[in-house]
Amino acid sequence: MTTLLVIAKEPRPGRVKTRLTPPFTPDEAAELAAAALADTLRTVAATPAARRILVLDGAPGPWLPPGFDVVPQCAGGLDERLADAFAHAGGPALLIGMDTPQVTPELLTVDFADCDAYFGAAEDGGFWALGLAEHDPALLRGVPMSTPVTGAVQRERLVAAGLRVRELPRLRDVDTVDDAHAVAALAPHGGFAARLAWCTTVAGR
Repeated sequence: MTTLLVIAKEPRPGRVKTRLTPPFTPDEAAELAAAALADTLRTVAATPAARRILVLDGAPGPWLPPGFDVVPQCAGGLDERLADAFAHAGGPALLIGMDTPQVTPELLTVDFADCDAYFGAAEDGGFWALGLAEHDPALLRGVPMSTPVTGAVQRERLVAAGLRVRELPRLRDVDTVDDAHAVAALAPHGGFAARLAWCTTVAGR
């Protein structure tokens, strides 16, 4: 069975979702990040898995449900931190971030019986999910992160290594206010949608 990895930052004002400010305040942006993370972790908790690991920059908070091992992120760039995250799995693993609270257990239930990797492209050019049957840091190290070509370069790295890659559906990350509203519409009953509606109403935005 697959290990599920979530890589995340502790949702503290000024450290997360800074592209939501303005129109939201740093405190509101952090609340939205916490809601997105909580929704994501609840979904992971509801998905069959060998283990569930939160690879965290910061300290756990009330948004963390039971059933997760928490390990710290290593130092270095995001490519190094992603590569290190897979080292904690000890076997086949699927890694996601905290930016897609619309994920479902169905999307996260993967089987490596007939493939070596899973790749979930994001609409902004990055990727929201990466699955590897075997840990190999070279598959991630050196991939340029947070660029419009990150996803393309990462997928090509998998293909160039001779891996059989299975595609996951393309999803939209929450980076901007437009992203937030679009994602909330896809998961209208989640905590993220509720918190976005509250912040929007209270702030009159």
